[in-house]
Order: sequence, then structure tokens, then C-alpha cells
Amino acid sequence: MAKSSLFSELKKEVRKTLGELGPGSQVLEEVAGILRDNVDYYDWVGFYIAEPDEEELVLGPFAGDETDHTRIDYGEGICGQSAETEETFTVQNVEKEENYLSCSPDVNSEIVVPVFEEGEFRGEIDIDSHELAPFDPEDERFLESLAEELAPFF
Repeated sequence: MAKSSLFSELKKEVRKTLGELGPGSQVLEEVAGILRDNVDYYDWVGFYIAEPDEEELVLGPFAGDETDHTRIDYGEGICGQSAETEETFTVQNVEKEENYLSCSPDVNSEIVVPVFEEGEFRGEIDIDSHELAPFDPEDERFLESLAEELAPFF
């Protein structure tokens, strides 16, 4: 299935889930599973929730292996950079990133998309891949549109 078709179907499935489950962290947990189970190069999918007063991200629901990175300061690692700049970061080869926080030796690439609600930074979608350079602008557009829909659940 072409990537655009897959992402279109996943958006429908996520919207259905949002409608069925309503508010609560169970939504994020379910969405993490949907993404990880359906995109073969999304090996770890998680959500970090912003704690702006602390300038810190706190790990929320995720699908994949456990991680030691349950709290990340703004500016630290790719997630922290995204929080600090409020921009999407796509890293095609984590070994070439000086500010990368290693979660697993299997991770080769990462994409982090900030989530905003009414212009306020609320958290992030973080995806790790075991493949080198799997992410493209289509992934960015898909995840940024999901971030908009998921914002009320952060």
C-alpha cells in the first residue's frame, strides 16, 4: 500500500478511536499502538507531555520497548530540542546527531513533532525507527496533522 493511502486510512482509524474513547490518556495509548502496529518502520511511538513550569517533558503513553527517558529537560536530546524550538525535528541517522539521547542501540532514526493547543505547546509525538532514513515530508505532514487532532488529549 502506498504511504499516502496508508496514512489516509490511519487518520480515519485514529478519528474513529478519538470518537469512541473520548478524553483521557487511553486515547494516546490506543493511538500509539495503532501507529506502531500499522507503520512497519515506526518501531517506538510515544507521547511526551509538557510541564512548562519545569521546562521538562514527561513520558506519557507509548508503544514499544521500555525507555529510561521518562523525563527530558527542554533542550536535551531531539525531544528537548523540539520542545525548546517548538519545531518538528526529523533525524535520519541518530549517530550523526550530537544531541541525541540513546534509548536503544537498535534506533537509527527519529522524528519528533510538537503538539499545540490554542498556540500553547502541550507536548510531542516521538517516533523511533530501526531503519536509516525512513522518514520523509509525507510522515511529517501526517504526524503534524495528527498532532492537531490529538492536542485536546494532552
